[in-house]
Amino acid sequence: MVDIDVTVRRASDADAPSLAGLRWRRATQERGYHGDNLAEFVATLGDWMRGHPEHRAFVAEAGGEVVGMAWLAVLYRVPTANKYARRGGDVQSVFVVPELRDRGVGALLMAAVLDEARRLELEHVTVHSSPRAVPFYERNGWGHDPERLSWAPEA
Repeated sequence: MVDIDVTVRRASDADAPSLAGLRWRRATQERGYHGDNLAEFVATLGDWMRGHPEHRAFVAEAGGEVVGMAWLAVLYRVPTANKYARRGGDVQSVFVVPELRDRGVGALLMAAVLDEARRLELEHVTVHSSPRAVPFYERNGWGHDPERLSWAPEA
């Protein structure tokens, strides 16, 4: 249940600075990054957004400020003999400012992302979650699938 006034909408190019700010906040406050390249990162993310329209960002606003984000990457899949146009999705970079977590903001963002996935008729949507967020995804209708595996190069 959301106990604050929150609006969730599809992000535009004008939201790039706010989206970059959220990504920067996550990197510096939660992941220990100590860089001084915020202005460069803001410009880079804006350029990246324009160059990657298959990545759809959604923002949550409260009090006139962007307080959360979620991204849906639309991925084109190999055609099959009976279905030539196939697409899936991947949820990426879900973040709500810490002071507004556990108040329903993330659930509103996820609802918007999954509404978009339905509208686009995506075959499936995946997410790579942190251990802390697994219960959030489960509460929002996600399940584990033993047939979906992942690989990462050795560090």
